[in-house]
Amino acid sequence: MNMKEMQAEILRLKKEKDICILAHSYQAHEILEIADYTGDSFALSKLAAKAPNQTMLLCGVRFMAETVKILSPEKKVLLSNPIAGCPMAEQFDKEAILRFQAENPSCTVVAYINTTAELKTVCDVCVTSSSAIQIVSKLKNPDILFIPDCNLGSFVAKKLPDKNIRLLQGGCPVHAAVTAEQAAKAKAAHPDALLLVHPECVPAVAEAADYIGSTSGIMDFAVKSDCKEFIIGTENSIAEHLQYLCPDKKFYLLSKSLICQDMKATTLADVLSCCSGTGGEEILLDADTLTKARSCIDKMIELGG
Repeated sequence: MNMKEMQAEILRLKKEKDICILAHSYQAHEILEIADYTGDSFALSKLAAKAPNQTMLLCGVRFMAETVKILSPEKKVLLSNPIAGCPMAEQFDKEAILRFQAENPSCTVVAYINTTAELKTVCDVCVTSSSAIQIVSKLKNPDILFIPDCNLGSFVAKKLPDKNIRLLQGGCPVHAAVTAEQAAKAKAAHPDALLLVHPECVPAVAEAADYIGSTSGIMDFAVKSDCKEFIIGTENSIAEHLQYLCPDKKFYLLSKSLICQDMKATTLADVLSCCSGTGGEEILLDADTLTKARSCIDKMIELGG
C-alpha cells in the first residue's frame, strides 16, 4: 500500500466510523493532509469539544490527547502512537509541586499547557505560549511559580516586571538546545531573512529574533508578512509546511537538530491502524483527575485564554 492508498483508506475508515482526526502542526505533512483539524495543542482540544464526532483521534503526544479528554470527557479519545510522550510535560510530578506549595503557600502556580493531566490537578491556572503574558498579567497575586518551561517563563517575566515569577529548571530539550551562536550564524547566512522563534528557545536566541511566538503565531506571521525569506526557530516540520503554504517564499532551518522525536514517532501507518481498530491507545482519566485538571483550564478560559 503506497501513501496515497493509505490516505484514501484512512479517509474511508474515518467517515465510516465517524472519527475526527486532530493533527498537531509538528506532524508530517502526509498526516496533516488527512486530518480534520490541524494546529496547536489547545486549539485542537477546543475544536474537538465542538466537533459532533464521538471519537477523537489525536496525532501528537500524550499530554495533548489528555487535554482533549479533559475538555471532552464524554468522548472516546485515541492517541495514535502510545509511545509519543513529551519530555517537558513529564519533567515534574505532582508531589514536587505539592512540596513547593507547602513551602510557598502564597504562590499562584501557573502551568503551561504542555503538562500532564496529573500535574494540572495541582495548578491554579493554565496558559498557552500565545496566551501566557495575557493570562499572567491578569493574575492579582504577584507571586507566581511558572512551570515547567523556564524559557517561556523567562520570556513572560521580562514582559511583566511587576510580577515575581519563580522558575524551575525545566523546558523543551529540543528548543532549549539551540544556541545564540547558531542564531547568529543563520542570520549571517541569510541576511535578508527574518528570524522567527518559539519562546521555548533560550533567552539569548529569543533576543536575536525578529518575532517570538507560538507555532501558529510563527506560521501566521510568515504567511501574512511581505518579507520573502524566513529562518524558522521551531520544530523543523514548520518550515516544510510553510513552504507548501507559501511556495513564493523561502524558509531556512535555524538548526537541523530542531526535531521532536516524539512527534515523529507517529506515522501514517499508525493513523491507519488506529482507524482500523488495531492500534493506538484510548486515553482514560478518572473522574477526580478530569475535574481537577479542568479547573486550571477553565481559569485560563475565564481570563481570556
